[in-house]
Amino acid sequence: MFNKSKTGSFALGFFVLASIFTVIAFVSPYWLVTDGKLKDPKFIRIGLWEVCFNGFEEVHHWYDTVFTGCWWIFEEEYYIIHDILLPGFFIATQFFFTITMCCVLVSMFLSFIYMKKEKDDENYVTLLVTLGTVLVIGGFSGIISVVTFGARGDGRDWMPNWEHNDLSWAFALGVIGVIFLFPSGILFLVEARVQKYKKLHEMQSREPSSYTMHERKIAYSGGHTDI
Repeated sequence: MFNKSKTGSFALGFFVLASIFTVIAFVSPYWLVTDGKLKDPKFIRIGLWEVCFNGFEEVHHWYDTVFTGCWWIFEEEYYIIHDILLPGFFIATQFFFTITMCCVLVSMFLSFIYMKKEKDDENYVTLLVTLGTVLVIGGFSGIISVVTFGARGDGRDWMPNWEHNDLSWAFALGVIGVIFLFPSGILFLVEARVQKYKKLHEMQSREPSSYTMHERKIAYSGGHTDI
């Protein structure tokens, strides 16, 4: 049965939303799309791992190749346009959002343990600190990723017909997911602090009673103790 504090429940709720949005953004090819106003756009859409073209030609004209359809972004045929398709800012976007995704996956495992573990477990506070820290790290990495893509993704020096390209819904979900990682991680860290002080208080409240019992044993034995 799920029996957690309000802080832990809110932290878990934020994490569930963050993980859903982050996973969808990670796999979706709708980070940048054409607005549909151009009659025959060469570029259709792109995500972190998939790109769709419609008769896109290699701009240097070194190869007589036309790209049409949706392909994995690291497809072997794309090697001749890697300098166009994978500029530094986009590689940075992929790298940092992948770190965020890894943090989310690790946090899924940790949150499952969190739901099963009882508060009186000796590793409970350590679990909360670890979970909160991983989520905050994922949030910072994700912020770097979405800010980088937001600043450069629809710029004139990347995809063709830049004036008809717009940041799309998958990018928006990525931004929301990344933002939700922060309250989730912070609330887990707050919960860890609360549980830590509760344990310290319980230990302090038990010490006088244990000392009294020790004195009673001494009194009962006539004031003699074994050394």
